[in-house]
Amino acid sequence: MRNERLTYEDVLRIVELVKSTRFSEFRLKVGEVEVHLRRSNGAAPAAGDAPGAVEPLAAETPPGKPHSFAAGSVLVRAPMVGTFYRAPAPDAAPFVEVGQHVEPGTTLCIIEAMKLMNSLAAETRGVVTEIVAADGKHVSYGDVLMVIRPDPEDG
Repeated sequence: MRNERLTYEDVLRIVELVKSTRFSEFRLKVGEVEVHLRRSNGAAPAAGDAPGAVEPLAAETPPGKPHSFAAGSVLVRAPMVGTFYRAPAPDAAPFVEVGQHVEPGTTLCIIEAMKLMNSLAAETRGVVTEIVAADGKHVSYGDVLMVIRPDPEDG
């Protein structure tokens, strides 16, 4: 198997596998791609911990002040681990601003993962009510990036 390739989906599966097991450290090299995962405290999850359980907004929310969203809001979540960018370039205008109306397919942001720029598009029609993630900062899978108030259904 000389033409082995490690896809982004493979990496996501590996991360989920490691999160759900007792490994404290994991290394894998396939061709030029190398994956190295280590738990921050070096310990495997405790027996009562749910595998993969995370608090997606823990880093952005000050202690004692939980982040809540309006009922019916659409939470735009990070589909991957990477760096969140609001604009296509450092000197360019952001893709969207709070208060802006978006349609399905409207580019909301970019997430850079493994040196690849991945555009994230709106999946609903509505108004951007909040941008939760900080520009240029690391985001994890499932983190809330933006909040959209969907338009009322026609009809």
